[in-house]
Amino acid sequence: MKLLADECIERSIVNHLKENGFDIFTVAELTPGASDDIVIKLANKKKSILVTADKDFGELFYRQRKLTYGIILLRLHGLSSENKARVIVKTLNEHKDELLGSFTVIEPTQIRIRRAST
Repeated sequence: MKLLADECIERSIVNHLKENGFDIFTVAELTPGASDDIVIKLANKKKSILVTADKDFGELFYRQRKLTYGIILLRLHGLSSENKARVIVKTLNEHKDELLGSFTVIEPTQIRIRRAST
């Protein structure tokens, strides 16, 4: 599974994911300052699930029906970067087969995974 970290994702989280064997690259390295549409196109081009904290991607996924390999929206306010990274790694490992093509919201106490409606 490939991941694309949006610019709002902390570098320490990206590093933790790399250390845990995930193939991840960042928008900041590839196209800093890119619009949301460009970020979606980049994720699709790289065949990657987008990891973001930007709720605007829900609009693109649901209302505008932008096709994606998947989006993971992080709502982990109040957790340390280390704890955020642990929650993300656990989610990726436990739900990897469900994440492709889905909009996933990770919160401290729950995970919601919704497939795109066709």
